[in-house]
Amino acid sequence: MLWVRFEHAGETGFGVLEGDEIVVHAGDMFAGASPSGSTISTSDAKLLVPCLPSKMPGLWNNFHALAAKLENPIPEEPLYFLKSPSSFLAHGETIKRPASYDGPVVFEGELGIVIGKVTKEVTPQQADEHIFGYTCVNDVTAAAILNRDPTFPQWARAKSFDTFGVFGPCIATGLRPEEVSVRTVLNGTERQNYPVSDMIFQPARLISLLSRDMTLVPGDVIACGTSVGVGSMKEPENTIEVTIDGIGTLSNTFVQ
Repeated sequence: MLWVRFEHAGETGFGVLEGDEIVVHAGDMFAGASPSGSTISTSDAKLLVPCLPSKMPGLWNNFHALAAKLENPIPEEPLYFLKSPSSFLAHGETIKRPASYDGPVVFEGELGIVIGKVTKEVTPQQADEHIFGYTCVNDVTAAAILNRDPTFPQWARAKSFDTFGVFGPCIATGLRPEEVSVRTVLNGTERQNYPVSDMIFQPARLISLLSRDMTLVPGDVIACGTSVGVGSMKEPENTIEVTIDGIGTLSNTFVQ
């Protein structure tokens, strides 16, 4: 199933995509949602971010290929930052350059795990029951800020500018992430195409380890990290697309 949130006639709602229609649901997407009996054409609705995370943990150095390219050691535990909820941006919206920053703005196509249950100190065997589904993520980064101050790596600031937490267009349930790849296309040219199976901390283990550090709640999104091929968006206006089979394509523009 492909779950979406939408705006229609001044109201927000959620439902399941079926072809060119949204089957509207009532209740709680993560607990007891049921069809309301109405449908809306996708052409008449504006897609929103498919859930409202309280936080987005994002992984660094979580793919073997990129670790090898950068000559980084394989981490013994997840290395992660948090993106601010104020950074979240939906499919079709415009990524904007911050007024306070004039350096390179980098795209990072990623798989996102959407949490469906309150998750605290779970085992890897229990973790699968806490996954609601998966989504596409573009972890936009103000790259020059990360290490600009030698005394303090600025992960949160570099990753949390308004519009830098891009995800959607939907949440796919029943996906087998080890069977899919992440493909990122910038201005019509493929820049990334890597298998999720190359991930160092696979979803169940990753959720288990994160849940030891913090409580994950329904709607939280874990950005699983990226692999080789990331780069900056250099044109005055750029189109950036992240595609994962079984989920769809997250498409946005970035204007300098």
